[in-house]
Amino acid sequence: MSLLERMFGRGKKGEAPTPAEAINGLRETEEMLMKKQEYLEGKIEQEISQAKKHGTKNKRLALQALKRKKRYEKQLLQIDGTLSTLEMQREALESANTNTAVLQTMNAAAKAMKAAHQHMDVDKVHDMMDDVAEQQELAKEITEAISSPAAFSADYDEDELERELEELEQEELDQRLLEPAPTAALPTPPTAVPVASGASRAKPRPQKEDMDDDLQELTEWAS
Repeated sequence: MSLLERMFGRGKKGEAPTPAEAINGLRETEEMLMKKQEYLEGKIEQEISQAKKHGTKNKRLALQALKRKKRYEKQLLQIDGTLSTLEMQREALESANTNTAVLQTMNAAAKAMKAAHQHMDVDKVHDMMDDVAEQQELAKEITEAISSPAAFSADYDEDELERELEELEQEELDQRLLEPAPTAALPTPPTAVPVASGASRAKPRPQKEDMDDDLQELTEWAS
């Protein structure tokens, strides 16, 4: 496959290559030119060495080496400019390829959304939401009706119940008035013997010991 075929693809006559094929071709060309750069840089170093080698010994050979070095440097500058152009073109193509992929994805998403909505009508959706709201309101009313105790208390007269409650309260009050008043409890008398304070607090002498002492004294006197 030739270089042009690698760069622009092999397709039918007049058919443009795909972005991916063009990008791959540009990258291959850049790699080829960078190898050419390395080759020319090596040749320039060789010619400089030759010029130094001959120097003043063989001025003609030294000048020829410098001339070849100039040609190599000119080719190297041309390759540098070509690489810059190819790099900018490749980056622009990569950006365009990315944009194309993004647009294709968005287009596919738009078609999918359109297919999802093709059986939907905005007016029908609004009508359906109104029906849902109406059914929710109806369910709420049914729940309130079921949970309300009004249906069970319809047979009772509120005024009659209040009069009956007042009569019960009056009976309770009359019953309390007829009960005797409770008597106050008398205080319990103290059981502890008061203790004398200060000097009057004296230890009592046992009576039996006093009687024994008197009897002993009387016996001694009589004898």
